[in-house]
Amino acid sequence: MLALATGTVAVHSRQPASPVELDQIALVELPAQGRQTYQLILQGGPFPYEKDGTVFGNRERLLPAQRRGYYREYTVAHAGARNRGARRIVCGGLRPTVPDGCYYTSDHYASFRKIVH
Repeated sequence: MLALATGTVAVHSRQPASPVELDQIALVELPAQGRQTYQLILQGGPFPYEKDGTVFGNRERLLPAQRRGYYREYTVAHAGARNRGARRIVCGGLRPTVPDGCYYTSDHYASFRKIVH
């Protein structure tokens, strides 16, 4: 006699099963400091914070999967903040001044919105 077992097997992946779909934010809807940071990105600086332009690892896996070094992070200043605060723009691409796409987070990488023109 042959017995068959049936059931569900959970498969866990570290990568999203489908392309990441993020909410969008228009460039003009960014806070003024965000628009200033975006312009600095396009002109290559100078940036006010030492960590601006450093590699963003996407450890949260909220942005589309890319090789390490593809994404770079930039601080969006916050008036009255004693440190860098929670707001960032993260851009991806081979050339930092010509990004393939940029993303805004107001909550220190807990969520992102794609910046559109």
